[in-house]
Amino acid sequence: MAKAYFAAGCFWGVQQRFSKLPGVTNTIVGYMGGKMHSPDYRSVCTGQTGHAEVVEVEYEATQIDFATLMSCFFEWHDPTQVNRQGPDIGTQYRTAIFPQNDEQRAEAQQKIDQLNQSDFYSQPIATTIETTDTFWPAEDYHQHYLDKRGLGHCGI
Repeated sequence: MAKAYFAAGCFWGVQQRFSKLPGVTNTIVGYMGGKMHSPDYRSVCTGQTGHAEVVEVEYEATQIDFATLMSCFFEWHDPTQVNRQGPDIGTQYRTAIFPQNDEQRAEAQQKIDQLNQSDFYSQPIATTIETTDTFWPAEDYHQHYLDKRGLGHCGI
């Protein structure tokens, strides 16, 4: 199994969408990219820890590839927004990719360059490619939050 990590605002809707893709075997919401050891939701929401809300996507690479996951990621949110998605504002809601290896890093940079050169977005891509560090799983009540509550979507 391969893994990929994406931040696209509130992690609830992002997790729900990735979970439904054929070839994705597991998703976990959590936090990455900050300076606090073992962050929790309350501390991340202060914007002081530096963490982003992230979805860990475990996938079968023979069924779905990283490029397809990235295409979905860019389609599902506004990658031109800096530190916000919809009503959610703060560094924890930034758009970011945390590549697991040099190949993912190169693919992410190529995709961002391609999008910036296209006429699809009127603003530059704000998605950052960040150094992968420790992934801290979010509290249990955040895992598959929308599905647990019978909600069919989130406004990402």
